[in-house]
Amino acid sequence: MTLTHEVEKHMDELIEIRRHLHQHPELSFQEENTKKYIADYLENLGIEVKKDVGGNGLLGYIKGGKEGPTIALRADFDALPINDEKEVPYKSTVEGVMHACGHDAHTASLLITAKILKKHSDAIHGNVVLIHQHAEEVLPGGARAMIEAGALDGVDYVFGTHTASHIDANKVGFCAGPAYAAADSFEIEIQGLGGHGAMPQFAKDPIVAASSLIVQAQSIVSRTIDPLESAVVTFGTFKGGNAFNVIADKVKLTGTIRSYLPSVKEQIKDRLNGILNGIESSYGVKCHLDYTDGYPPVVNHEKETKWAKNLASNIDTIEEAFDFPPSLGGEDVGYFLQHVPGTYFFTGVGNEALKATYPHHHPKFDLDEQSLQNSVKLFLSIIEHSEELEK
Repeated sequence: MTLTHEVEKHMDELIEIRRHLHQHPELSFQEENTKKYIADYLENLGIEVKKDVGGNGLLGYIKGGKEGPTIALRADFDALPINDEKEVPYKSTVEGVMHACGHDAHTASLLITAKILKKHSDAIHGNVVLIHQHAEEVLPGGARAMIEAGALDGVDYVFGTHTASHIDANKVGFCAGPAYAAADSFEIEIQGLGGHGAMPQFAKDPIVAASSLIVQAQSIVSRTIDPLESAVVTFGTFKGGNAFNVIADKVKLTGTIRSYLPSVKEQIKDRLNGILNGIESSYGVKCHLDYTDGYPPVVNHEKETKWAKNLASNIDTIEEAFDFPPSLGGEDVGYFLQHVPGTYFFTGVGNEALKATYPHHHPKFDLDEQSLQNSVKLFLSIIEHSEELEK
C-alpha cells in the first residue's frame, strides 16, 4: 500500500473544494455553512461525524483495520475580515471577508486525505481522528473548547500543517521545539484631564503621557529581556482626541506581546506595569491595563518532528524538507500539542509566476494550488507509517 500515489487522481477535486471554500468564507464563530459543507462531505464518504464540538468544530472518525495508535489530523476553517482584492474566478463572494490565511486550503487538504483514508481503512494501522477546527483567528479560539469537548479523547499523536506563501511551492518546513509564540494582547486606557490646546497648564494631557509610554515600552525587550530570548512588544492602535485645538480627556492604546517562555511573559507584564505606574506619577494621569493571555506557544515535539521530516523527504513531489526557523506569530494549535505529542509543519505554497507570494492576511493572498498535494501526501504518509511511532 502506498497511499500517496492516490493523490494525483484527486487533484481536481482538491482544487475545486479549496476554491469553493475560498468563494464562500465565514468569519470566526460564524462558520455555519462551512461546517455543514464539511459534515456533509465526510458523511457522504461514510465517515462518522461528531458535530458542534466546542462550538462549530467537527470531528471525523476513521477506524483502521489493524492495531496501531490513534492519530489526529487537524485543519482550521475560519476566514478573516479582509476584502479580497484578487482578480480570479474564485474570488470571495462575501464583501469584506476572505480566506487570506490558507484555512480553505487546510480544510480541502484534510477532506481529500479523509477520502483516501476511508477508501483504504482496512489497511490502516490504528485509528484516525479528523479535527476540523473553527475560530482559529479570534480569541479565545476554537482549539481549547474542542479539547474540553473531547477532541483529543483517546488520541496518541496530533499533526497539522499551515500553508506558507513565503516558502517556495514544493518545499516543506519543520521546526522542532518552539515554532510559534504565545500571542497575548493588551488594552491600555489613560485618563487625563481635557482642556484647551492653548492652555495646557490647566489640563493633564493623556496624548503626551501615552507617547511617553510607547517610547519607554520599547526598552522592555532591549533592556529587560535576556538578549538570547525572543519577544515582541507592539502597539497597534492609538485612539484619542477629537479636534486639533483640544487636549483630549483620555486615550486608548492596544497592542500585542509575543514570547516563547512563561518567565519572559511575566517579565514583560511586570515591566509594563512598572512603566504605567511611572507614567501616572509623572503626568498626573490614571492608567488602566487590561491584559489578555492569548494562545500558548506552539511547541513541536522533537521526535515526531524529525520523524515527519524524514517522511516528507521521501515524497516525490516535495523538493526539500528543511529546518524552518521559529516565528513570533501565534496559532491555537499549540493547545493540542500541550496535550499529546506531534508536530505542526509548514507547507510551501509560494509561486511568483502565479502571484502567490503575498503575505498571509494580505488582501491579495493566494497560493499555488498544486502544492497542496504535499500536505495530503504527508498526512497520508504519517498514517501509513503510524506503527513506527510506537517503536
